[in-house]
Amino acid sequence: MSADAIFNVTQAFRARLEEALIGAGTVFVGPLDDPDAKGASLVLFLYRIAPNASLRNSEHRVISNKPPNDVIIYVNSLPLVLHYLITVGTLSGSAEDPLLQMLGRAIRKLNDDPELTGVKVGHETVRVTLEPVSTEEMSRIWTLFPTANYRTSVAYVASPV
Repeated sequence: MSADAIFNVTQAFRARLEEALIGAGTVFVGPLDDPDAKGASLVLFLYRIAPNASLRNSEHRVISNKPPNDVIIYVNSLPLVLHYLITVGTLSGSAEDPLLQMLGRAIRKLNDDPELTGVKVGHETVRVTLEPVSTEEMSRIWTLFPTANYRTSVAYVASPV
């Protein structure tokens, strides 16, 4: 993928979440305590980037999107794993119930269609997978935001990027 891969995958991930909300809410990309996140139904936060160790030393093959659809071989590429947190947002004057329903729709959508493909991700396939996170690890993530109150969250990984 290109140097814009992290941005492109994040935008494709955001679009997938917005599809799940069916126009009933918005997705904010950024830190949980960002003032601009207020009013968003879901918050998508990239909290960790790591190399994909299993793909690190292998050549990467991609079918070109231009005729004659040749195979492009990348050597010495740096495949990454992106770790995201999806958190229910804050809607003023609203209970958490509708936000939990939106989170449920997002989880369902990602389970039913876990691959990000097409132009947005450079004609590659990025798999988005629910990542079990321990209470201790979730606490460590939330300590990054001392001014934010804990909200229901789930973790996902996107790979390879």
